[in-house]
Amino acid sequence: MTKTRSLDDTLALMRDLRKRCEWDAAQTHESLRPYLIEEAHELDDAIRLENDKLLREELGDLLLQVLFHSVLAEERGAFAFADVAEGLITKMKGRHPHLYGDAAKEPWERMKSRHRDSIADGLPAALPALHRAHRLQDRAAGVGFDWPDVAGPAEKVEEELKEVREELRQSSPPKAGTPPVLDARHYALEAELGDLLFAVVNLCRKAGVHASIALDKANAKFERRFKEVERLAKERGIDVAHAGLEKLDALWDEAKRAELP
Repeated sequence: MTKTRSLDDTLALMRDLRKRCEWDAAQTHESLRPYLIEEAHELDDAIRLENDKLLREELGDLLLQVLFHSVLAEERGAFAFADVAEGLITKMKGRHPHLYGDAAKEPWERMKSRHRDSIADGLPAALPALHRAHRLQDRAAGVGFDWPDVAGPAEKVEEELKEVREELRQSSPPKAGTPPVLDARHYALEAELGDLLFAVVNLCRKAGVHASIALDKANAKFERRFKEVERLAKERGIDVAHAGLEKLDALWDEAKRAELP
């Protein structure tokens, strides 16, 4: 019968590796940063692929990073894994005062806002822009700065799109293959497009959709369909690079139809 492993077993293994493996012994919090980011992305890929075998493996790899950093901190006398666990339990109970106390249920962002000096406090500097926009809007909503429903964000998207179109009328978009002229008009257009993107993220959030996930799926759909365009073109002896928009558009429509049930 296979022994059921516990979290204590994984901690014991990590401590042993720090003592007996040259590579593990040489690592620091700083040196492990790239691996933490990589493992988080690999776990995200496993979730996107809906692959349970890969998901289990990547969860283990991410757990290794948590254990590694905890043992490093333990060796420095900063804190132990037990403190990490205690902090997590305390935080989760604090997030659910209606379940682990006698307080009324309250949105988490509203509770956290009482301990922040600024809306951006605690947001990682390297957080991807779409995710950062979503979190900033979440936090603003937590203190009441939010639309009551999706109608407001939808109207805001339309408003920002009109402003982008007006700016485009006054601009001269660069020709294909040439760099943009970084003048005042370029930066004005950049600002308007940024406002439009921010408004779309807000509409996504209010509709219960995370913009980064929606865009990831749209990217995957575009890639899948364009690969089919390339396959069809190759099958018919069409040079994609010189086919022209009309032919490519026809192939695109064909690729779209092929996906229909």
